[in-house]
Amino acid sequence: MPTAFDLSASATQARAWLRTFVPMPITAGRHERIKSCAGALLGLFITEWISRHILHGFNPWFVAPMGASAVLLFAVPASPLAQPWSIIGGNLVAATVGVACARWIPDPGLAAGVAVAVAIALMFQLRCVHPPSGAVAMTAVLGGPAVQALGFGFVVVPVAINSMLLLLMALAFNNLARRRYPHRPPEAATQHHTRDVPPSQRVGFTRADLDAVLASRGEFLDIEEDDLEAILVAAELRAYRRRFGDVRCAEIMSRDVVTVRPGQASTEAAALLTRHHIKALPVVDGQRRLLGIVTQSDFFRAQRTGSRRASGNVRDLMTRAVTSARADQPMVELARAFSDGGLHHVPVLDDNRRVVGIVTQSDLVAALLRNNMVAS
Repeated sequence: MPTAFDLSASATQARAWLRTFVPMPITAGRHERIKSCAGALLGLFITEWISRHILHGFNPWFVAPMGASAVLLFAVPASPLAQPWSIIGGNLVAATVGVACARWIPDPGLAAGVAVAVAIALMFQLRCVHPPSGAVAMTAVLGGPAVQALGFGFVVVPVAINSMLLLLMALAFNNLARRRYPHRPPEAATQHHTRDVPPSQRVGFTRADLDAVLASRGEFLDIEEDDLEAILVAAELRAYRRRFGDVRCAEIMSRDVVTVRPGQASTEAAALLTRHHIKALPVVDGQRRLLGIVTQSDFFRAQRTGSRRASGNVRDLMTRAVTSARADQPMVELARAFSDGGLHHVPVLDDNRRVVGIVTQSDLVAALLRNNMVAS
């Protein structure tokens, strides 16, 4: 006979099991949720209106699974299930399979089951998994006389038309809403144009480690591997900051910064680089506001190409687009820019864009070494 302890343990296990029915909290912010609702509203309304006029009100002029597609395209546009090929390929494959099963399998229930199963298999093979496509396959089988009368024409009208129109709306809306759609991971830095991976990927976990773990799990995860990798790298940086403290740029930067004016001769700038044994000079105006930067590489490039800029003014030689930092900015935020971005020096600015310091690779390495020694 079960004891009170056994019953209590069983109840605890049952509650823990029931809690797994509820997913993790949605992390999307309020603005993202508003965008998702507005996108679905506009996307479905305009798609329905255009479809109805193209097909002259013919039933079915708008297939119900488009509502499920709208959830993916507008609420989770970063999902692999929401990408353009997913909706177009998935819906067309499912519609084709559904019509074929409706024609060749007499029993509707069996035909619907086979249609969805075969559609899933083909979507996996063709890399176009789109959950609403399962409903498209069932619609082709159970949609009634109107759908059956269309035959394979159902694949084009209305499925292809609806899918293309909804996709065009998603492309327009998501890009106007400043979302990356189609979702593409940021390109890896390849400053040296070699086969080496970026420096930040040579320590800690690697992409090969991630691929091996995902392969061993054998599950389909609703997230791009590149996004997952970026999240893990960001988590590593956050853990590093927690471990070694929040060292700010102001604590490691050089404050006595050698600068030049845009009107100075390039030869004067070259002489300053040599005299102070430095590799870069911030270019400033009379109030020390940053206008650009001139580096040894700028001189080498001008001399190699025989450009007259090497003997002209700093204004003709400097780089105007400059990566800068704030004095209160955490040092670890510059680590990726230095390692993967190919930077060697970052001017530090105040709120008025005046140069108050400069951080170099040497400063960053020295700070990292010091923190490592303190931590150990």
